Amino acid sequence: MKKIFVGVALVAALIAAGCAGQSADTAAQAGGVPVFEVDSSWPKLPPKWVLGDASSIAIDAQDNVWVLSRPRTLKPDQPAAPAVLLFDPAGNFIRAWTPSGSGFQWPEREHGIHIDHKGYVWIGGNNCPARSLPGLKAIGDDQLVKFTQDGKFVMQIGRSSRSAGNADTLNLRQPADVWVHAKTNELYVADGYGNHRVAVFDADTGKFKRMWGAFGNRPVDNYACPPPSLKAVPDGPGPDQFSIVHAIRVANDGTVYVADRENRRVQMFTSDGKFLNQFVRHNAPFARNLALSPDPDQQFLYVGGAWISWYSIARRSRSWS
Repeated sequence: MKKIFVGVALVAALIAAGCAGQSADTAAQAGGVPVFEVDSSWPKLPPKWVLGDASSIAIDAQDNVWVLSRPRTLKPDQPAAPAVLLFDPAGNFIRAWTPSGSGFQWPEREHGIHIDHKGYVWIGGNNCPARSLPGLKAIGDDQLVKFTQDGKFVMQIGRSSRSAGNADTLNLRQPADVWVHAKTNELYVADGYGNHRVAVFDADTGKFKRMWGAFGNRPVDNYACPPPSLKAVPDGPGPDQFSIVHAIRVANDGTVYVADRENRRVQMFTSDGKFLNQFVRHNAPFARNLALSPDPDQQFLYVGGAWISWYSIARRSRSWS
């Protein structure tokens, strides 16, 4: 977003954050740290619907806001909004859809949404059979699904409940987040809740290209369902493997940022997976979400903490620890 940084409340409350006194890009260009305030009037949901859990938000090239929700978290007698909803920057409703038809597998537990540079909509989920959540089938969300902006199916990578682990180049395992890098048309996947890797695919064909784990290591299987929820992390750089790979962003210069949620760290890589640096916060929940500032140089990396606390990090700094 150029003038409104929607997504500061990504998962917590479906609230868009507007800038306090100046826009985020203006602040960044002036050399200051952007400041945000909550806009509690956003969005304007049609009164005929009730919104299920809001799991993810994405911004398209027109600054419109795409919301992925979980209709199955509502009670049967509640009029659930569709899974995918679109709002303009002011929060006015544009349209909504839940895809129907055949040829694809919709995730059992909706988790992540991304709109790529060509306008395609990518959706993933994070259900695993042993979660045993009400209203959900015992299915593993081991796939990503690609749609047009009207909900027409385009392509699927992976199949439900088919993952063979981190070495599997055909399937994912509860992918948490994705990002398509426009310059190379590559799909970077934070994979995820079940696997412990970054996986890269061709965004047009779905062909697997490469993968890596924490510090650029080979990812190792350590599957747990439900996934772990760590209450503390030890001092030091942390384990040599990712825990939950929860968010991913690729900067315009190709630098890849990966949020390792339960290990409370953000790791920084080249586009080929060479480890560059990391930022760790041992004393508080950290690395929930990631966003790059909208100024041309993308000076800041925003990192989600507990609830809706966010941290701004000077992206080009080499003083991370």
